[in-house]
Amino acid sequence: MDPGTLILETPRLQLRHAMLSDSPFIRRLLNEPTWLEYIGDRGVRTAADAETYIRTRISAQYHDLGYGLYVVQLKSSGAPIGLCGLVKREFLPAPDLGFALLPEHVGQGYAFEAASAVLSHATHVLGIARLYAIVKRGNDRSIRLLDRLGFHQEGPCPGEDPNVDLYITDKGTA
Repeated sequence: MDPGTLILETPRLQLRHAMLSDSPFIRRLLNEPTWLEYIGDRGVRTAADAETYIRTRISAQYHDLGYGLYVVQLKSSGAPIGLCGLVKREFLPAPDLGFALLPEHVGQGYAFEAASAVLSHATHVLGIARLYAIVKRGNDRSIRLLDRLGFHQEGPCPGEDPNVDLYITDKGTA
């Protein structure tokens, strides 16, 4: 799969494969206070760290699974504003929905727009009926978004910090 491949479009957004040239954006996003608090420190401090993260953590899933986290960019300017997509974790039987936006783009409906498109793509294109999401307690904005998307809380997430909950949704059949 080619870097930069467009996967999904919404009225205001494009979701595409990450490219090594996204490393400044990835470095910034992964060091935002909300990312560090609610998702965790990935140790991405330099451009080289960001390129390694793109190659080994993001792009590898496109190749291995046919899906992954996508760069969310504004249609109007092409500026990257976040990540949204599916992540396969060893301890979950199905992929989990992940999303994060730069702080200046939060609260404008972009996360819902991107996540809705990813859910539809998972169900109708990839044939994935069950999806998970993992959320740290206290991340009220993400919990509200998952509610709007039709997820419900299952309880503590196995294999994770006890302050992280597992959410699930079943959309159609696979």
